[in-house]
Amino acid sequence: MDPLSDILSLLKPKGVLSAGLDAGGDWAIRFPAHDGIKFNTVVRGGCWVAVEDEGGPIRIAAGDCFLLTRGRPFRLATDPGLPAIDSATIYDHAENGVATCNGGGDFFLVGGRFLFSGDAAGLLFDALPAIVSIRDASNQAAILRWALDQLSVELRLGAPGSTLMADHLAQIMLLQVLRLWLASERPVGWLGALADPRLTRALGALHAEPARRWTLAELAERAGMSRTTFADRFRAVVGQPPLAYLAGWRMQLAADRLRCSDASIASVAYAVGYESETAFRTAFRRRMLCTPMQYRRRMAALLLHRTLR
Repeated sequence: MDPLSDILSLLKPKGVLSAGLDAGGDWAIRFPAHDGIKFNTVVRGGCWVAVEDEGGPIRIAAGDCFLLTRGRPFRLATDPGLPAIDSATIYDHAENGVATCNGGGDFFLVGGRFLFSGDAAGLLFDALPAIVSIRDASNQAAILRWALDQLSVELRLGAPGSTLMADHLAQIMLLQVLRLWLASERPVGWLGALADPRLTRALGALHAEPARRWTLAELAERAGMSRTTFADRFRAVVGQPPLAYLAGWRMQLAADRLRCSDASIASVAYAVGYESETAFRTAFRRRMLCTPMQYRRRMAALLLHRTLR
């Protein structure tokens, strides 16, 4: 599995809520803070999007996509200076997943929200800016254009199975937008490594065999670079040395196993590359600020709380 698929699979995207906005005339809507990542694609018309405490507004138009990654309140408006209404004013009366403002007709947007399980969401959020904007995205990728058209139909018609269909289409759109952004920007962190073919080979090797006792020389060979050049390049792009990245990734894999299985602490330790349970416990506590068993109990209690809500 490639690193992007690997990390998105670990995050286990869930709770996708797809919705549409059909607006007409001049309007401004204020949206509250949110969990996870929101993504939106403009089908018709244009407006401004502004995230609280993130500088000036950004203009978006038909065909553009954007992700909101920080969970902060944001505004959509035809004019940034207009007074805004609360989103609940119109979304509480949405029909078939589409909210209407001022009678609709001039602007149409579709989107959704992704929630991620566990503590690994920072892997993705921290590697992205507050607003990821892709210009003319629907014309850059046929699969995104197809998914966009299908999602618009599903939201409007509300046919049997439309909720499940919209969820899967939204996931396709999220992945495609990330691909387009990687191709058009110079990201940092592990996403930045995916934009460099040489670093991608090394990163892919780490993800393919996380329990292996990798050396810097082996990784540099995978990347086709000298050890010094590879180490400097990896640190400059990803923000940490290769083996430090590997240690962090092992902890994320361990946390996922502790959260999603009843495997023993020893088996989890060996599965992610530690030769002793003691060494694993020490590394886990240093990284996660709790013991493996404490983490497992905390995650179980959190899951129970969410189930009972």
